[in-house]
Amino acid sequence: MTAPGARLAPPPPTATPWLGGAVTERATCVLAPNPGPMTLDGTNTWLLSEPGSEQVAVVDPGPLDEAHLQAVLAAATARGARVTHTLLTHGHPDHAEGAARFAELTGTTVRAIGSGPQDLHEGSVIRVGELEVVVLATPGHTGDSVSFVVAADNAVLTGDTLLGRGTTVVAHPDGVLEDYLASLRRLRSLTGSGAVTRILPGHGPTVTAADHAVAYYLQHRADRLDQVRSALAAGDTTADEVVARVYADVPREVWPAARLSVLAQLGYLERGQRARR
Repeated sequence: MTAPGARLAPPPPTATPWLGGAVTERATCVLAPNPGPMTLDGTNTWLLSEPGSEQVAVVDPGPLDEAHLQAVLAAATARGARVTHTLLTHGHPDHAEGAARFAELTGTTVRAIGSGPQDLHEGSVIRVGELEVVVLATPGHTGDSVSFVVAADNAVLTGDTLLGRGTTVVAHPDGVLEDYLASLRRLRSLTGSGAVTRILPGHGPTVTAADHAVAYYLQHRADRLDQVRSALAAGDTTADEVVARVYADVPREVWPAARLSVLAQLGYLERGQRARR
């Protein structure tokens, strides 16, 4: 665990480009061809199975790109397995747009928060052959965000709750900062105890210094809140003004996403003020 009050540096960037591939005994990433400022190298589609198992779960089939979906199927076949589960960390299109088509190709049911009779729920255990995958509710980036704990690999799939590089957006109004901070603290309880040592994110490379990464995310959110408070004290009155001041060193192409996080932070501060009255 990091000492209280210590200042953390961002997790160091990987030395090689992120291309996906096998990263643990049980997890393989097939990288979707949708790179960009918000998706980094592309969406990570994860295949989960026990070595030698005939069953595999696919997490976040990604965009509706037939070649990518076929590549995911081919990766499952290469493992000698058939897809028995299609799971979503959340419903944003870069993760979920291709899910219905993928479920059609595999004869599976898409399982997510709020998806119907087979909704995912906190603490649910998904059995993929002999592999157990546990659902951890981690709302905040979106209201429907979940993570998947693979205890056999001491790993957690975090979707967009925690990325392989940089930090994520709290996507107001669906995303709520109080929820996001609580989700980070839940992840910190796993990484701090050693139950989770590796993060398998929805974008970017895997993170091996898991506890450091979650601690840094918590610190980053606290720092951003301080910056927003300072912007308000300096006379900024709109989200756009706050973005221009607080995110001045960030490329303008990501300012629309930054604006969503600022709105979430302003809502958080306003609710805190009301609670103190």
